[in-house]
Amino acid sequence: QVKLVESGGESVQTGHSLTLSCEASGNIYMTHAFGWFRQVKGKEREGVAGLDTDGSTTYAEPVKGRFTISKDNAKKTLYLEMNNLKPEDTAMYYCAAAGHAGSLTRFGILKEHEYAYWGQGTQVTVSS
Repeated sequence: QVKLVESGGESVQTGHSLTLSCEASGNIYMTHAFGWFRQVKGKEREGVAGLDTDGSTTYAEPVKGRFTISKDNAKKTLYLEMNNLKPEDTAMYYCAAAGHAGSLTRFGILKEHEYAYWGQGTQVTVSS
């Protein structure tokens, strides 16, 4: 059984930074592809950042240059460093893990259907 637990979400002001964490446990290898997604109530969940099996990273256009995805294999933890936060970054943030060891490629790494395991989410609120 795989469990993903996000933390680090807060209410902050525009321009501030936050780092989200996602601790993985159970039968999941840190060599799998991982991603961060976000969802605003009433809207579809969207891919924010992905970390593929070869270490390559992919970012959605709205967060390029501001967000950084990384992981610590020893701690089995995925991170999302978010800088220069904007009100439009307000959302519930979810981490996700692929259910197989293969690459998701840059075409699939931000696609929701590519992931088998999901956390419960952590709320980020950015006020102006």
